[in-house]
Amino acid sequence: MSRILLAGDHFVRNDLLADRLRAAVPAGSALDVRTLELAWPLVPFGPVAEVDEASDVEDELVALVGDAEVIVTQMAPVTERVLAAAPSLRLVVCTRGGPVNVNVDACTERGVLVCNTPGRNAVAAAEHALTLILSTVRAIPRIHGTVAAGEWRSDLYAYDECGLELGGSTVGLVGYGAIGRRVARMLLAFDAQVLVADPFVADGSLPDGVALVELDELLARSDVVSLHARLTPDTAGMIDAAALAAMRPGGYLVNSARGGLVDYDALAAALASGHLAGAGFDVFPAEPPPADWPLLGSDRVVMTPHLAGATRQTAHRAADLGAAAAAAFLAGDRPPGLVNPAVLD
Repeated sequence: MSRILLAGDHFVRNDLLADRLRAAVPAGSALDVRTLELAWPLVPFGPVAEVDEASDVEDELVALVGDAEVIVTQMAPVTERVLAAAPSLRLVVCTRGGPVNVNVDACTERGVLVCNTPGRNAVAAAEHALTLILSTVRAIPRIHGTVAAGEWRSDLYAYDECGLELGGSTVGLVGYGAIGRRVARMLLAFDAQVLVADPFVADGSLPDGVALVELDELLARSDVVSLHARLTPDTAGMIDAAALAAMRPGGYLVNSARGGLVDYDALAAALASGHLAGAGFDVFPAEPPPADWPLLGSDRVVMTPHLAGATRQTAHRAADLGAAAAAAFLAGDRPPGLVNPAVLD
């Protein structure tokens, strides 16, 4: 009997996880499945104990985990305290791209494998990034607001009010992982010139029409800069006042990766001065942003509330990948998405 705790939420739901798990394990496998429903996204995530971007259910998890061998979750906080309450635990499957809600070091010390599901939201996030780019350079929300208010602003056809076309423009992508690669392919279909800055990409490995450059060159040459990098100590605050000043006058910045990549105070100043024509972002330095955050009132900014990955296909894909990792482990195989292989070594 394999004992499994599913800690789903209102996006990657427990019924999806249970269905995919039962389909992934061999017929007749004995499973003892218990569930915990998390309130996310109806209640925002945040830091919990020593982990981040988690639902605040550490007490509930400690009470329920018991003799579970496997936890499958997107948002549950797998902390030192939870691990101490789970002596039988052998695998944590985090159904997201990065297991920031899991204390991976503590799991490794206890011999607990941790898997994630990279690429689960790559399609959704890439399409959302392109939507933000188009909405930003053509000021779609601002123009929509004028029509919705009963105005007919034909004066917005004036040269100084017009946006730009992606065809023939240069778009710089900071980060070229699963999402960045998809964005690049879509931009090439628009006949854009695509630049990439990513220290983990080998020169000569990019497709025709995509050039690998250093970040300074990308900022100086791009009409639009779109961020797709992970937030690490090396990338935190990488788009600061100096980086924004290095961007082309009249350029646009789009961030659908992580809020911590950008100095938003410096961005507000760059927009107010007219150095940048506009910005679009799905992520914020604090989520949700405070009511007095200056960029909330800017008509040069397009904002969405961290929804880039919010499609039903993403939820299904997360459940499929999470179930595949759990099923492989239960079969005695190396699970896909393993982030701490030292446990096996």
